[in-house]
Amino acid sequence: MKLIPFRLIVAIFTIGIFLFTSCDKEDNDTKEEVNFNSDNSARAARMDNVAEGTFNIMEQAFVEIEVEGRGTNQLSLFPECTEITVSIQGNNVLVLIDFGDSCTLNNGNVVSGSIILDYGPLVGGTYTVTYIYNDFIFNDNGVSGGGEFLYEIANQNGNPQSTLNESIAVSFPNTTITGTRNGLRVSEWVEGVGSGTWLDNVYHVTGNWQTEFTNGFERSGEVTETLVRKLSCRYLVAGRLEVSQDGVTAAIDFGDGECDNKAVFIYNGQEYPFTMN
Repeated sequence: MKLIPFRLIVAIFTIGIFLFTSCDKEDNDTKEEVNFNSDNSARAARMDNVAEGTFNIMEQAFVEIEVEGRGTNQLSLFPECTEITVSIQGNNVLVLIDFGDSCTLNNGNVVSGSIILDYGPLVGGTYTVTYIYNDFIFNDNGVSGGGEFLYEIANQNGNPQSTLNESIAVSFPNTTITGTRNGLRVSEWVEGVGSGTWLDNVYHVTGNWQTEFTNGFERSGEVTETLVRKLSCRYLVAGRLEVSQDGVTAAIDFGDGECDNKAVFIYNGQEYPFTMN
Protein backbone atom coordinates (compact mmCIF):
# COMPACT_ATOMS: atom_id res chain seq x y z
CA MET A 1 0.00 0.00 0.00
CA LYS A 2 1.45 3.36 -1.03
CA LEU A 3 1.91 5.88 1.77
CA ILE A 4 1.32 9.58 1.23
CA PRO A 5 2.50 12.48 3.44
CA PHE A 6 0.21 13.75 6.19
CA ARG A 7 0.04 17.25 4.70
CA LEU A 8 -1.28 15.82 1.44
CA ILE A 9 -3.91 13.86 3.36
CA VAL A 10 -5.10 16.96 5.13
CA ALA A 11 -5.06 18.87 1.85
CA ILE A 12 -7.32 16.21 0.37
CA PHE A 13 -9.50 16.51 3.46
CA THR A 14 -9.65 20.28 2.93
CA ILE A 15 -10.62 19.96 -0.72
CA GLY A 16 -13.22 17.33 0.04
CA ILE A 17 -14.83 19.45 2.73
CA PHE A 18 -14.76 22.52 0.48
CA LEU A 19 -16.48 20.72 -2.38
CA PHE A 20 -19.04 19.11 -0.09
CA THR A 21 -20.02 22.35 1.60
CA SER A 22 -19.91 24.34 -1.64
CA CYS A 23 -22.37 21.98 -3.36
CA ASP A 24 -24.58 21.86 -0.31
CA LYS A 25 -24.50 25.63 -0.09
CA GLU A 26 -26.27 25.84 -3.44
CA ASP A 27 -29.27 24.19 -1.78
CA ASN A 28 -28.98 25.96 1.55
CA ASP A 29 -27.32 29.36 1.70
CA THR A 30 -27.32 29.35 5.50
CA LYS A 31 -24.55 26.73 5.67
CA GLU A 32 -21.04 28.07 6.06
CA GLU A 33 -17.97 26.92 4.17
CA VAL A 34 -15.58 24.82 6.24
CA ASN A 35 -11.89 25.57 5.86
CA PHE A 36 -9.42 23.02 7.20
CA ASN A 37 -5.85 24.28 7.43
CA SER A 38 -3.18 21.61 6.99
CA ASP A 39 -0.71 23.28 9.38
CA ASN A 40 -3.32 23.48 12.14
CA SER A 41 -4.42 19.88 11.64
CA ALA A 42 -0.81 18.67 11.70
CA ARG A 43 -0.18 20.62 14.92
CA ALA A 44 -3.31 19.12 16.50
CA ALA A 45 -2.12 15.61 15.65
CA ARG A 46 1.32 16.42 17.08
CA MET A 47 -0.29 17.79 20.23
CA ASP A 48 -2.20 14.53 20.76
CA ASN A 49 1.05 12.57 20.52
CA VAL A 50 2.90 14.99 22.85
CA ALA A 51 0.13 14.81 25.44
CA GLU A 52 -0.03 11.01 25.38
CA GLY A 53 3.77 10.71 25.60
CA THR A 54 4.09 13.08 28.55
CA PHE A 55 1.25 11.39 30.44
CA ASN A 56 2.94 8.01 29.97
CA ILE A 57 6.15 9.39 31.50
CA MET A 58 4.32 10.76 34.52
CA GLU A 59 2.27 7.61 35.09
CA GLN A 60 5.27 5.31 34.71
CA ALA A 61 7.25 7.35 37.24
CA PHE A 62 4.40 7.01 39.73
CA VAL A 63 4.16 3.26 39.10
CA GLU A 64 7.90 2.70 39.54
CA ILE A 65 8.00 4.72 42.75
CA GLU A 66 4.79 3.81 44.53
CA VAL A 67 3.15 0.74 42.98
CA GLU A 68 6.15 -1.47 42.21
CA GLY A 69 7.95 -0.31 45.35
CA ARG A 70 10.80 2.09 46.00
CA GLY A 71 14.25 0.56 45.83
CA THR A 72 13.21 -2.74 44.25
CA ASN A 73 15.12 -4.25 41.37
CA GLN A 74 13.31 -3.23 38.22
CA LEU A 75 14.11 -2.26 34.65
CA SER A 76 13.27 1.44 34.59
CA LEU A 77 12.09 3.70 31.80
CA PHE A 78 14.39 6.36 33.24
CA PRO A 79 18.17 6.36 32.58
CA GLU A 80 20.87 7.88 34.79
CA CYS A 81 20.25 11.37 33.35
CA THR A 82 16.90 11.37 35.20
CA GLU A 83 17.08 12.37 38.85
CA ILE A 84 14.03 11.35 40.89
CA THR A 85 13.74 12.82 44.40
CA VAL A 86 11.08 11.48 46.78
CA SER A 87 10.29 13.38 49.99
CA ILE A 88 7.72 12.63 52.67
CA GLN A 89 5.79 15.62 54.01
CA GLY A 90 3.41 14.42 56.70
CA ASN A 91 0.95 12.09 55.02
CA ASN A 92 1.85 13.34 51.57
CA VAL A 93 4.53 12.24 49.11
CA LEU A 94 6.25 14.83 46.93
CA VAL A 95 8.15 13.58 43.87
CA LEU A 96 10.44 15.68 41.69
CA ILE A 97 11.32 14.05 38.36
CA ASP A 98 14.21 16.12 37.00
CA PHE A 99 15.51 15.54 33.46
CA GLY A 100 18.06 18.36 33.46
CA ASP A 101 18.95 20.15 30.23
CA SER A 102 18.46 17.05 28.07
CA CYS A 103 17.75 13.39 28.76
CA THR A 104 17.01 10.59 26.33
CA LEU A 105 14.65 8.10 27.95
CA ASN A 106 15.06 4.38 27.39
CA ASN A 107 12.19 4.41 24.85
CA GLY A 108 13.94 7.06 22.73
CA ASN A 109 11.98 10.20 23.69
CA VAL A 110 14.13 13.25 24.45
CA VAL A 111 13.01 15.41 27.37
CA SER A 112 14.20 18.21 29.64
CA GLY A 113 12.88 20.20 32.59
CA SER A 114 10.91 18.50 35.34
CA ILE A 115 7.57 17.06 36.47
CA ILE A 116 6.27 17.32 40.03
CA LEU A 117 3.90 14.78 41.58
CA ASP A 118 2.10 15.29 44.90
CA TYR A 119 -0.18 12.67 46.47
CA GLY A 120 -1.52 11.39 49.75
CA PRO A 121 -1.90 7.86 51.15
CA LEU A 122 -3.83 5.00 49.60
CA VAL A 123 -7.53 5.45 50.43
CA GLY A 124 -10.15 2.89 49.40
CA GLY A 125 -7.78 1.33 46.89
CA THR A 126 -6.99 4.65 45.15
CA TYR A 127 -4.36 7.38 45.10
CA THR A 128 -5.19 10.97 44.17
CA VAL A 129 -2.19 12.50 42.42
CA THR A 130 -1.66 16.15 41.50
CA TYR A 131 0.91 16.84 38.79
CA ILE A 132 2.53 19.90 37.23
CA TYR A 133 5.00 20.37 34.38
CA ASN A 134 7.92 22.73 35.06
CA ASP A 135 9.88 24.03 32.03
CA PHE A 136 9.20 20.61 30.53
CA ILE A 137 10.09 19.88 26.90
CA PHE A 138 9.11 16.69 25.07
CA ASN A 139 10.82 16.07 21.70
CA ASP A 140 11.30 19.85 21.16
CA ASN A 141 7.70 20.70 22.18
CA GLY A 142 7.20 22.75 25.34
CA VAL A 143 4.59 21.46 27.82
CA SER A 144 3.15 23.45 30.74
CA GLY A 145 0.15 23.19 33.05
CA GLY A 146 -1.00 20.16 34.97
CA GLY A 147 -3.98 18.50 36.55
CA GLU A 148 -4.98 15.56 38.68
CA PHE A 149 -5.41 11.85 38.20
CA LEU A 150 -7.03 9.12 40.26
CA TYR A 151 -4.98 5.92 40.32
CA GLU A 152 -6.94 2.75 41.12
CA ILE A 153 -5.01 -0.31 42.24
CA ALA A 154 -7.71 -2.49 40.64
CA ASN A 155 -10.66 -1.45 38.48
CA GLN A 156 -13.72 -3.61 37.74
CA ASN A 157 -11.53 -5.77 35.48
CA GLY A 158 -8.94 -6.22 38.24
CA ASN A 159 -6.41 -4.01 36.43
CA PRO A 160 -4.69 -0.80 37.56
CA GLN A 161 -6.30 2.27 36.04
CA SER A 162 -5.71 6.02 36.05
CA THR A 163 -8.42 8.58 35.34
CA LEU A 164 -6.84 11.88 34.44
CA ASN A 165 -8.28 15.39 34.15
CA GLU A 166 -5.91 17.40 32.01
CA SER A 167 -5.33 21.05 31.31
CA ILE A 168 -2.06 21.60 29.49
CA ALA A 169 -0.48 24.04 27.06
CA VAL A 170 1.94 23.06 24.30
CA SER A 171 4.35 25.27 22.34
CA PHE A 172 5.72 24.08 19.00
CA PRO A 173 9.16 24.68 17.46
CA ASN A 174 9.52 27.29 14.69
CA THR A 175 6.19 29.04 15.36
CA THR A 176 4.67 31.48 17.84
CA ILE A 177 1.37 29.55 17.84
CA THR A 178 0.63 27.65 21.04
CA GLY A 179 -2.15 25.20 21.89
CA THR A 180 -4.18 24.17 24.92
CA ARG A 181 -5.81 20.81 25.55
CA ASN A 182 -8.49 20.12 28.15
CA GLY A 183 -10.28 16.86 28.70
CA LEU A 184 -10.59 13.46 30.29
CA ARG A 185 -8.31 10.47 29.72
CA VAL A 186 -8.79 6.99 31.19
CA SER A 187 -5.83 4.60 30.96
CA GLU A 188 -6.20 0.92 31.92
CA TRP A 189 -2.98 -1.07 32.44
CA VAL A 190 -3.79 -4.40 30.75
CA GLU A 191 -0.40 -6.12 30.29
CA GLY A 192 2.90 -6.19 32.18
CA VAL A 193 1.46 -5.52 35.64
CA GLY A 194 3.98 -6.48 38.34
CA SER A 195 6.65 -7.70 35.92
CA GLY A 196 9.22 -5.16 37.14
CA THR A 197 9.95 -3.81 33.64
CA TRP A 198 8.33 -1.13 31.50
CA LEU A 199 9.08 -3.01 28.26
CA ASP A 200 5.97 -5.20 28.38
CA ASN A 201 3.55 -2.54 29.64
CA VAL A 202 0.41 -2.13 27.51
CA TYR A 203 -2.36 0.39 28.17
CA HIS A 204 -5.91 0.82 26.85
CA VAL A 205 -6.86 4.48 26.56
CA THR A 206 -10.30 6.11 26.25
CA GLY A 207 -11.54 9.66 26.71
CA ASN A 208 -12.31 12.94 25.01
CA TRP A 209 -10.61 16.32 24.78
CA GLN A 210 -10.79 19.78 23.26
CA THR A 211 -7.84 21.41 21.47
CA GLU A 212 -7.57 25.16 20.87
CA PHE A 213 -4.79 27.23 19.28
CA THR A 214 -3.94 30.89 19.77
CA ASN A 215 -4.73 31.53 16.08
CA GLY A 216 -8.39 30.59 16.66
CA PHE A 217 -8.27 26.96 15.50
CA GLU A 218 -10.42 24.52 17.53
CA ARG A 219 -10.83 20.74 17.33
CA SER A 220 -12.46 18.12 19.51
CA GLY A 221 -11.39 14.49 19.76
CA GLU A 222 -13.14 11.43 21.14
CA VAL A 223 -11.95 7.85 21.33
CA THR A 224 -14.50 5.66 19.53
CA GLU A 225 -12.41 2.47 19.50
CA THR A 226 -10.07 1.94 22.47
CA LEU A 227 -6.57 3.25 21.77
CA VAL A 228 -3.69 0.88 22.53
CA ARG A 229 -0.37 2.19 23.80
CA LYS A 230 2.66 -0.08 24.19
CA LEU A 231 5.14 1.78 26.37
CA SER A 232 8.01 0.29 24.37
CA CYS A 233 6.64 1.94 21.19
CA ARG A 234 6.75 5.67 20.44
CA TYR A 235 3.38 5.57 18.68
CA LEU A 236 -0.17 4.45 19.41
CA VAL A 237 -0.51 1.00 17.85
CA ALA A 238 -4.29 0.48 17.59
CA GLY A 239 -7.68 2.12 18.08
CA ARG A 240 -9.60 4.96 16.48
CA LEU A 241 -9.91 8.64 17.34
CA GLU A 242 -12.85 10.63 15.97
CA VAL A 243 -12.06 14.30 15.33
CA SER A 244 -14.58 17.08 14.75
CA GLN A 245 -14.12 20.61 13.47
CA ASP A 246 -16.71 23.13 12.32
CA GLY A 247 -19.43 20.48 12.37
CA VAL A 248 -17.49 18.07 10.15
CA THR A 249 -16.21 14.72 11.44
CA ALA A 250 -13.30 12.49 10.36
CA ALA A 251 -11.29 9.73 12.06
CA ILE A 252 -7.75 8.48 12.55
CA ASP A 253 -7.19 4.72 12.75
CA PHE A 254 -3.90 3.74 14.41
CA GLY A 255 -3.62 0.16 13.15
CA ASP A 256 -3.90 -3.44 14.33
CA GLY A 257 -1.37 -3.55 17.17
CA GLU A 258 1.96 -3.49 15.34
CA CYS A 259 4.56 -0.99 16.53
CA ASP A 260 5.01 1.24 13.50
CA ASN A 261 4.48 4.85 12.46
CA LYS A 262 1.61 4.08 10.07
CA ALA A 263 -1.99 5.20 10.49
CA VAL A 264 -5.03 5.84 8.29
CA PHE A 265 -6.95 9.08 7.93
CA ILE A 266 -10.64 8.40 7.17
CA TYR A 267 -13.06 10.95 5.75
CA ASN A 268 -16.36 10.50 3.96
CA GLY A 269 -15.77 6.76 3.59
CA GLN A 270 -12.36 7.20 1.96
CA GLU A 271 -9.14 5.95 3.57
CA TYR A 272 -5.79 7.72 3.23
CA PRO A 273 -2.75 5.90 4.76
CA PHE A 274 -0.09 8.21 6.17
CA THR A 275 3.13 8.13 8.17
CA MET A 276 3.17 9.69 11.64
CA ASN A 277 6.15 11.91 12.43
